[in-house]
Amino acid sequence: MIHRLRRVIRSAYRRTVVDLSHPKRSPLGSSVVNCVVYEDGMRQPCDGNAAEALRQVRKQGRGFVWIGLHEPTEVQFAVFAELFGLHPLAVEDAVQAHQRPKIQRYEQRGGAGGGKGAEVLFTVVKTCRYVGNEESYAGSEVVDTGELMVFTGSDFVITIRHGRHGSLGPLRESLEGRPEQLAKGPAAVLHAIADQAVDDYLAVADAVQADVDTVETDVFTEHGGRADAGRIYLLKRELLELKRAVGPLERPMAMLANSSQPGIETGIQPYFRDVADHVARLNEQIVAYDALLDSILQAHLAQVTVAQNEDMRKITAWAAIVAVPTMVCGVYGMNFDHMPELRWTYGYPLVIGVMVTACLVIHRSFRRNGWL
Repeated sequence: MIHRLRRVIRSAYRRTVVDLSHPKRSPLGSSVVNCVVYEDGMRQPCDGNAAEALRQVRKQGRGFVWIGLHEPTEVQFAVFAELFGLHPLAVEDAVQAHQRPKIQRYEQRGGAGGGKGAEVLFTVVKTCRYVGNEESYAGSEVVDTGELMVFTGSDFVITIRHGRHGSLGPLRESLEGRPEQLAKGPAAVLHAIADQAVDDYLAVADAVQADVDTVETDVFTEHGGRADAGRIYLLKRELLELKRAVGPLERPMAMLANSSQPGIETGIQPYFRDVADHVARLNEQIVAYDALLDSILQAHLAQVTVAQNEDMRKITAWAAIVAVPTMVCGVYGMNFDHMPELRWTYGYPLVIGVMVTACLVIHRSFRRNGWL
């Protein structure tokens, strides 16, 4: 697989390296969202050509280039992999998506303008969006997830977005409004991406908490035993999806905050520590929500069982009441010649009165014992 990917990278790079100097002819237009050069936190003029932007940055010896991609194909991303000297394993993960949140270090493999021997940081972050109740029942989802892959080097940032949400346009504009933060380099971009993802997690967690509270209220109302168990299972499943996004991110954020990583200077580490604290708090919230949903589900099932038992008691009580006239009618329906009061004028009213009286007595007894 790796050898095949390397061949694809080399062949795609040879086919498209000339077209990179002509944006209108570039075959990458469908996947490239933006290509910008920053110097001292300020946006610099750039024609959107990745190779030229990288040459500009490395010629001046300062600043960095930020390239944003959306769901590139293997061939499309192969050009950037060759240009920036990205490791084939990281390239494979970035293109195929469906990765676990993680952070990995790879040695840079040369690329245009040098850089061989330097290290590249590859980070995977899950993006989350709260769908809402009406949409969730139509699409069987409460939490919609996507992925963000980030390559950070000494003079470049490459972001690859997978999914229908998680756009980085507003984030880019926010960072450009804070040039002193953007001047910290690619690490500032990585922090902003992680911080935005965690903020989205917090918003989703708050929305899920509101759903959990609603379900809890529905279950413990007077007719809670009739609540929809499917909604509880749906929330548990989507909470698991949120847990898969947040849980594995705790260790990568701790690594960025407390250990030496390529391109992550000590001045930016306190920002990552803040993100790591938020992730740890989120994990605790998710565990608490999951435990609460377990309790709610058990209470709901117990209420359903109690309701079924009550129904069975009512059915049994009515069956016992009906059994009295059934027995009397059965006895007098045997048609023997010699039966008590068979020829008596008041025999029929007497039998009816006995049956009604017996039924009323049994009914009152069951009402007194709470069966009816």
